[in-house]
This record gives sequence, structure tokens and C-alpha cells, in this order.
Amino acid sequence: MNGAHGKARAEVEPSSGRLIATLGVGGLISGLLIVAVFEATLPTITEYQARVLREAVFRVLPGVARMQPLVYGDSGLRAAGDGDGDTAEVFAGYDTADRFVGYAIPGDGPGFQDTIRLLYGYSPKSRRVVGMEVLDSRETPGLGDKIYKDAEFVGNFRSLAVDPEIVAVKKGTKSGDNEVDAITGATISSKAVVRIINETHREWAPRLPAEPPASVASTPVASEPGA
Repeated sequence: MNGAHGKARAEVEPSSGRLIATLGVGGLISGLLIVAVFEATLPTITEYQARVLREAVFRVLPGVARMQPLVYGDSGLRAAGDGDGDTAEVFAGYDTADRFVGYAIPGDGPGFQDTIRLLYGYSPKSRRVVGMEVLDSRETPGLGDKIYKDAEFVGNFRSLAVDPEIVAVKKGTKSGDNEVDAITGATISSKAVVRIINETHREWAPRLPAEPPASVASTPVASEPGA
């Protein structure tokens, strides 16, 4: 009896090779499904991120009613075109009379948990940051996420000198026009925001004239959402 039972069991149990092949096929199918879903949703995600970025321009540049995406190339600063999808860009902001107000500049860098993406407004005339908005962050809930939830911290960036550079200091000790009160308990995240702006500004400041070229200013610009 035991011999017959063992033989039947051996015939029923699949071999290790068959199990591996089955798992491999299952993994391949799952991978293909993930790729297919990603490819299908990527245009929607990309479009949404672009819309969020452009809408933020009007919040970090007070008084702006119109904006123009710009790119920097061998010929200098110019209006962005359809073929510039992968090119780093900034935004020129204009008021209701089409007078230049300032630039909105995207930046990103490592935070405490993950990459922080932000946008800041810059007035070359006053050499000051005039607004900042965090676009994407996975910082610690209740602490690091205060870099966009804490109105007092965000308010530091409404008139902030960029010279010689922006500095994060202990909360309550700010004394200079270039200083930011760090968030208690989220110093690393606070300093990350400051570092991202400083690094991004060092890259972009030499490329940005006091006003965009006339050829840029005459290019049709996008209106403020809802205007």
C-alpha cells in the first residue's frame, strides 16, 4: 500500500522545473501588464504634472496674469516650442498690462525621505525670491510635510534676498533678508528646500536677463487659469 501511495503522490506532484516555469510565465505576464498600464497612463500623468506646474506659476509670482514657458539653449533664452518637451524650462510672468514681473523657476533635490520638487518665483529687479510652492514631496507626515503645510514657513519666501545666498536658521533667530526660519522638528526638510533653491538659482541666474528678450515678450503667452 505504501509503495502504491508513494508512486501516486510522485505522479501528482509537479517537478521543480515545472514550478519555476510556471512562476516565470506568471511573472512575465504580470510585468507586461504593469508596463501596459504604465504606458497607457503616462500621458495623463505627464499632462497633469505639467498643468500643476503651470498653475503654480501664478501663485509664486504675485500680480502675474500671463506666463510664457522659456528654454535656454545655444542661442540663449527663447520661447519654448513643441519640440522642447525634454528641455529644462523656466517661465516668464507678465501682469495685465503685459509688463514683465519675474521668472518662475522649477527645482528639485533630495529631502529627508525622497526627492522634493518645487517652484519658486524670482524678481531679477529686486534680486529676491517672491514666492515658493512645493509641487511634490514625500516628507514625513506631521513634520517634514510642513514645508508646504506651514503657512509661516512658506511665508519666508515671499520677499527673500538671494545674496549672498539663502540660509536656514533656527526658528525665531532670523535677522537677515536672506534668512529663513527653519521648521522645528523638520530642520532637514527645511534646509533641503533652501538648498534646492540655492543650487537651482546658481544654475539659472547667469542665464536670466533683467527682462526676457523682445522676441520672447512678443510671443503669445498663456493666461491665468480661470481668467
